[in-house]
Amino acid sequence: MHHHDLLIIGAGSGNTIIGPEHDHLNIAIAEPAEFGGTCMNRGCIPSKMLVYAADLSLYAQTANKLGVNSSFSGVEWEEIQTRIFGRIDPIAEAGLNYRESLENVTVYKDKASFISENTLSIGEEIISANQIVIAAGAHPDIPQLPGLQETPFHTSDSIMRISQLPDRIVIIGGGFIAIEMAHVFGAFGSEVVMILRSNEFLREADSSIRERISEIYKNRFTVHFSEEVEHVSHEGKFFIKLKRESDIEADELLIATGRNPNTVFLEPEKGGVLCNESGYIITDEHLRTSATGVWALGDITNPLQLKHTANAEARVISHNLLNPEDLIKIDRSVTPKAVFGNPQIASAGFSEDELLRDNVPHLKSIREYSDTAFGWAMEDEQGFVKLLIDPSTRLLLGAHIIGYQASTLIQQLVTAMNFSITVDELARNQLYVHPALPEVIEQALLGFEEK
Repeated sequence: MHHHDLLIIGAGSGNTIIGPEHDHLNIAIAEPAEFGGTCMNRGCIPSKMLVYAADLSLYAQTANKLGVNSSFSGVEWEEIQTRIFGRIDPIAEAGLNYRESLENVTVYKDKASFISENTLSIGEEIISANQIVIAAGAHPDIPQLPGLQETPFHTSDSIMRISQLPDRIVIIGGGFIAIEMAHVFGAFGSEVVMILRSNEFLREADSSIRERISEIYKNRFTVHFSEEVEHVSHEGKFFIKLKRESDIEADELLIATGRNPNTVFLEPEKGGVLCNESGYIITDEHLRTSATGVWALGDITNPLQLKHTANAEARVISHNLLNPEDLIKIDRSVTPKAVFGNPQIASAGFSEDELLRDNVPHLKSIREYSDTAFGWAMEDEQGFVKLLIDPSTRLLLGAHIIGYQASTLIQQLVTAMNFSITVDELARNQLYVHPALPEVIEQALLGFEEK
């Protein structure tokens, strides 16, 4: 048996815990896949590099409405992949090499599984540790569809590395992965068919956002709402049998029905680590689990599965490991999130649906991009800002944006929510550049003066 002062399970955000202040510790890292985790290798980074190229492709196809004589003649898929993964793959390899070069760090390239409290099996090794950080991430959810397991379907883990662009791709799912990948492949010239069990996209989003993005994507792609897949087969091509609509034939099939925490192989219950009914590890405000000396962070603890929350949690644990008498807390009270389809979607705080469900008094203000000068410049007919406030305190309860650069525009509102700036202060106590896009935020804020 090998013993360590600290064992970190997962080399995504978990890898960022270690700094020079931990050099006195004997540290182990267990990672069966690439260093950098999902975000670097199969998620945020490569997908956004694809999205940016897709945005440029879409603009080339739609610039004629502004009097620009542009055309789109396709993309060099292999060149795009080389640009993305030629940059990403060396970073993952360098991260592994760096950790292996450190005298106080041992890297185990296999899955970890609890045997008992503070003791795990990693491959053929038995490992114990004084402190353990679980940062093992999540994996794609695979629905139980008849015939699916016998086909070479893709998930978000593999779809970005396919060898060639499909003429037609079917995407099952209506969440953020489905929205982003539909944009990518559609903009690059593939015919996109989407199948949703729900009657709208993004079921957790604000109702106004759900309604707008569903209308936009319905007009851009072939979308089957409230549909069920009865059978999937593959004979050179995919054949998808639907319950209500005609069968669909496609070159590629992407399953984008969500992601589940990696607790199945970890067997945390053997280590005294409690999970909720969905399989997520339960932590307190200091990110301690129910087991003494065991901490957890990231996608394995949080269904939002956001990289920026995982990074913040890693900073908390990094401190708490060395300062047991001065623990700090994680603050997720204002957690922004974004979807990088086209148009982008960003939000923070409560949705109107949640406020109505809980009978929370609130006021709302909505401004379309088209109400502002920059919106006119873009001839934008899709974007809007929706703000929700407490009528007594005049503080923001929620912010929801769909449109160009929504992921950037949301940050000002996140700051206001974090520092308790009222909508009146935010609207009047600063100058907004004219005619820049943030004026749509200003106009939405000023809308509350009428209420």
